[in-house]
Amino acid sequence: MRRAMIIVFAKAPVAGQAKSRLVPRLGAWGAARLHERLTRGAVATALAARCGPVELHGTRRHSFFRRFAVPLRLQRGRDLGERMLHAFARARRPAIIIGSDCPVLVPGDLRRALRHLRGGYDAVLAPTEDGGYALIALRFPIPEIFEGIA
Repeated sequence: MRRAMIIVFAKAPVAGQAKSRLVPRLGAWGAARLHERLTRGAVATALAARCGPVELHGTRRHSFFRRFAVPLRLQRGRDLGERMLHAFARARRPAIIIGSDCPVLVPGDLRRALRHLRGGYDAVLAPTEDGGYALIALRFPIPEIFEGIA
């Protein structure tokens, strides 16, 4: 295993729908603009890691996504778990999914995850303080880990 697919998950930056918990503080447009900046940063991190090809998986087609020099795929599935499992299955190789909302991830984090996959680990998770994950890397799809994710 030399390379992995890097998949950036991102919502479309629609005012009132992106970063909705921040709307009371930033306003709908401010939250959408912040989401755009975070998404640009996540794609830049994925490309800079040089772990393999990068794809952007969006929630819907949006003109913002055309700004990137990476393929856009639409997320498929009823919930986040199904959407991530589908992305891993579609990759047909080891893959790393990162979200667009964790600016502390750096290219070295993705390279480290790939090294762990190469070292024989089936899965690598980078947890966040709020109980979620900033990065999920898998050598192959593992459906059980995606069950019951809201």
